[in-house]
Amino acid sequence: MRTFDLTPLYRATVGFDQIADLLDRTLAAEAGNTTYPPYNIEKTSDDAWRISLAVAGFADDDLAIEVKDRNLHVTARKSEDEDSKIYLHRGIATRAFERRFHLADHVRVTGASHENGMLHIDLVREVPEALKPRQIAITKGRKTEANLIEEKSVN
Repeated sequence: MRTFDLTPLYRATVGFDQIADLLDRTLAAEAGNTTYPPYNIEKTSDDAWRISLAVAGFADDDLAIEVKDRNLHVTARKSEDEDSKIYLHRGIATRAFERRFHLADHVRVTGASHENGMLHIDLVREVPEALKPRQIAITKGRKTEANLIEEKSVN
């Protein structure tokens, strides 16, 4: 097991707290090494992703998806009637779980579907117009309004 001390990062930077927190969370999650349920993260386009979780044995009512504070929480709780069954062999795990995914800025969930034992969650990044790069036209040889006001006040 490896441990990393991120104290120098906090001491030498300003405004990068989110990156350090993300590293802390990632390292802590790897220490716990939660592997249930298995999942895939697929890039479907430049600004879209799909998270697919293997949730065999769970009904739609057993699953819950919530976005809170830029975190995607996927939880499953099996109904109580499953406990009354007697199994000779139980190879399909239907234990309760909670899986969290930290979402980047401007990433939102657009939909979810449950089919053939797979839960698919679609995500898309929608950058607001104010944050998108924009081209500024360069004028040549024409004085701006601010320069004209200065010239009038001087003369």
